[in-house]
Amino acid sequence: MRSASIQRETAETSITLTLNIDGEGKTDIQTGVGFFDHMLTHIGKHSLSDLTVHAKGDLYIDCHHTVEDTGIVLGQAIKEALGTKEGITRYGHAIVPMEEALILCAIDISGRPYLDMDTPFTNDRVGDFDTEMTEEFFRAVCFHAGLNMHMQVLKGKNNHHIIEGMCKAFAKAMMDAMSLNPRVKGVPSTKGMLEV
Repeated sequence: MRSASIQRETAETSITLTLNIDGEGKTDIQTGVGFFDHMLTHIGKHSLSDLTVHAKGDLYIDCHHTVEDTGIVLGQAIKEALGTKEGITRYGHAIVPMEEALILCAIDISGRPYLDMDTPFTNDRVGDFDTEMTEEFFRAVCFHAGLNMHMQVLKGKNNHHIIEGMCKAFAKAMMDAMSLNPRVKGVPSTKGMLEV
């Protein structure tokens, strides 16, 4: 199975994360940020990746370090679990409805990090989660996993629905991009590699 286990310790956070991208969508998420736990659960469930995240951070300040550092570790785990990237589909996209929200996500596991993201939030917070951390989280994932990702909010008013739609669209696009295609021989690139 394509999997990874990573521990990251800093003066601000302590994170243990395990990822199996050939899993069943089983999750065990404990970050101390309830809404973020809910979103990470969606990412695991809808990408069919088994995901365990146990994080402790300086939440007495705010959720910034916990959320961003979790994104860093998740990105590192994705990169490690993909290994040589031989046989992967490489590209994935999804358009996901979530109530009144409609989200588009397109991903290329190119090895060249890039994020273009539309974040039209109208509230500063959803529960105990700062909405501006949505982009910080996905940027950390993209830059540490080597993803080129475009995320667009096609419609949406409720901030909870928008962020949840983003996480589900990301999960579905990643599931497709990470999937193995028996017709792909070697690395799906004319360069012969998927790195910078």
